Amino acid sequence: MALKATIYKAQLQLADMDRHVYADPATTIARHPSETDERMMVRVLAMALGWPADTNEGTLELAKDMWEPDEPALWHKNFSDEILHWIEVGQPDDKRLMKAAGRARAVSVYAFQSSTPIWWDGLVNKVSRASNLTVWHIPTEQSQALAALAQRSMQLQITVQDGTVWVSDGQGSVEITPQRLTPDRT
Repeated sequence: MALKATIYKAQLQLADMDRHVYADPATTIARHPSETDERMMVRVLAMALGWPADTNEGTLELAKDMWEPDEPALWHKNFSDEILHWIEVGQPDDKRLMKAAGRARAVSVYAFQSSTPIWWDGLVNKVSRASNLTVWHIPTEQSQALAALAQRSMQLQITVQDGTVWVSDGQGSVEITPQRLTPDRT
């Protein structure tokens, strides 16, 4: 018998002072049986960091990447089904990233494994022509601390300032400093 997804609910209070984005999104997370707390919480973090400043063209949604190979971990689609932002979590291969770069206006990757520098070294030249790709590394000790905040029902306060993210559940908090691996093209 196939294992079913475990349902988690998260209420976020987002204050991203770097981008001037303030929102209170709520989400229901269908956690795949093979997904870890760490990966799930990095998806929640990616949702907060990618939340659009203007929601007139829709919002960021959790997709079905672990069930559907043609979907990312999260995406922001507008009302005409155009993909504005494609977000991957983990270490996707170059073919997947180049395909996503061709389908979406922006592509972000949040890698959190300790092997991320090795993965990126083998990938950087293969994806260098994707000007809409941004790759971030969440240090492993920080992503593991974030995983400790996972609960079936979560209320998380997420504050972003000067490139540092603080995530708190009222009982504990985690400081996260994502490291950008791709050059800033702005």
